[in-house]
Amino acid sequence: MKHKISLFIEGLITYDYILFGASFVLFIIFIILGILLRKKIVLAFISILLAFSVLLIAPTVGYIKMHELIFKNSLTLVSQKKLEFTKAVVVKGKLKNESKKFFKECKITASAYKVTKNKYKNYLKKLKPFQNMSIIVKDIDISQSKEFKIIIEPFTYSYEYNISLGADCK
Repeated sequence: MKHKISLFIEGLITYDYILFGASFVLFIIFIILGILLRKKIVLAFISILLAFSVLLIAPTVGYIKMHELIFKNSLTLVSQKKLEFTKAVVVKGKLKNESKKFFKECKITASAYKVTKNKYKNYLKKLKPFQNMSIIVKDIDISQSKEFKIIIEPFTYSYEYNISLGADCK
């Protein structure tokens, strides 16, 4: 856990610090407003509630949306093939940098998940894949595409499955 937190902090960019700082300043402003409005209990309570909402929700949603905007990319699944004599699946795809920023590295993850006839169960199974494999692709210029190949092994699942791709670029 300590390693994951240190990796997260190392991966922060200037905009992240601005977002977290602005969220904290808004939190302090709403807390002070709640203290000043202590005679009007309902307004004070709403202000305090808003302060904690800003403290918890703004950094989380802001971080996710900001990184989607700044590090915009598209992944295309070109092919997937289950090998017969080896317990593995070969996934080929293409990553395109659609942002206005150079990508130093992208962590591409291929996830295998079970498929059922129920569309709601499929959605839930997509959230909890039974096997993941990741690779790192480095140096992707603006509007450049790079092809990649991921081998998911050992792959022993013999029923129907799907592969989804995800990329986290910096």
